[in-house]
Amino acid sequence: MKLSITWRIFIGLVLGVLVGYIVHMSYDSGSPADQETLATWSKNLQIISKVFLRMIKMIIGPLVFSMLVVGIAKLGDFKMVGRIGGKTLGYFLFATVLSLLTGLAVVNILKPGKVMQLPLPATGTDTGIEAKKFSLESFMYHIFPQSIIESMAGNEILQIVVFSIFFGIATAAIGDAGKVVVKGLDAVSHVMFKIVSYVMNFAPFGVFGAIAAVVATEGLGIFAGYAYLIFSFFLGLAFFVFVVLWIICLVNKIPYFKLLGLIKDPALLTFSTASSEASMPQTIEALKKYGCSEKIISFVLPLGYSFNLDGSMMYMTFATAFIAQAYGKDLSTVQQITMLATLMLSSKGIAGVPRASLVIIAGTMTMFDLPIEGLALLLGIDQILDMGRSATSVIGNAVATAVVSKWEGELDLRKLHSSEELPV
Repeated sequence: MKLSITWRIFIGLVLGVLVGYIVHMSYDSGSPADQETLATWSKNLQIISKVFLRMIKMIIGPLVFSMLVVGIAKLGDFKMVGRIGGKTLGYFLFATVLSLLTGLAVVNILKPGKVMQLPLPATGTDTGIEAKKFSLESFMYHIFPQSIIESMAGNEILQIVVFSIFFGIATAAIGDAGKVVVKGLDAVSHVMFKIVSYVMNFAPFGVFGAIAAVVATEGLGIFAGYAYLIFSFFLGLAFFVFVVLWIICLVNKIPYFKLLGLIKDPALLTFSTASSEASMPQTIEALKKYGCSEKIISFVLPLGYSFNLDGSMMYMTFATAFIAQAYGKDLSTVQQITMLATLMLSSKGIAGVPRASLVIIAGTMTMFDLPIEGLALLLGIDQILDMGRSATSVIGNAVATAVVSKWEGELDLRKLHSSEELPV
């Protein structure tokens, strides 16, 4: 009997932990030679994961472009595109505020920085992270592409979305001549999904490599040393996923837990690889089965990857306040409100930057005179925390798509009830 993708990913995850632990214990003497060997093992294990992620990324650009152009061209109404865009960005702003507040509430209630009393990094410790403050110029340049080829090559999803909107509207505007383009791109999107089905066969290997590399480098002992911090952050994520998002769906009369059942595979894949891009094609398919309109999915979901990263938003307020607590600095209410406003803006202009969350946190820390060395308190477990925040962002974007579909009258729950894959 063929195992489901969920079980195959889970098996890859478990085997990754076991192999990583064996490798770590085999070279845990602390000697320079063993440390070098451990680094080599970790690097080689990461190759497996990175090859899988590269195969996923090669699909994202053509898939987003073809789906979005077809969706917008079929709408054929610029006013409708503007209305859907307004509702989408309005929801993203609302969800961003909720996620930032959730992260801040959790860190203020549980106070991991004070409870743990971690030894502070030495002055001058190199974190490898450069603080980057919000700039209107960089924000605008990040939105509008100077070359769609360059944007595709760099997987700049937001820029691909902007070009696709222009291309889709122009295609609809030329009438019958544009129908040939729409038909061709519709075929391209189906080809991309077929490629996805091939690539997903490698998902368990990608999960195995990603987890094994982390455990080989850090060992399982890091869970003990940072247990309270990890517990606090994941408790906050759980509250956001099972309470905040549930209430949003309840108000909009959307069957939330059935939605969770359908996106469990994308969420698990994202959690295991710490990459939300890895599960984007799967998330699209799950939302189609749920009953969301394809034109809404193709518009809302790609935008969400730049504007609706709920897990990352939570992490930014949580991590900044955690570092402040560790250094014995209590942020006043005014400072915390300032931090929220700053993060709401700066986080929107830095999508696609490597280790983006840490870069934004570093920039925010400078506003409150927190030593940049404080980031070293998080570097060892950032990959672990990234697993949780990435999976939360995937779930948050699925909810956003369902909500906008409902607002537009494009959520057909008959597909949900007729789906054979609906969880019991």
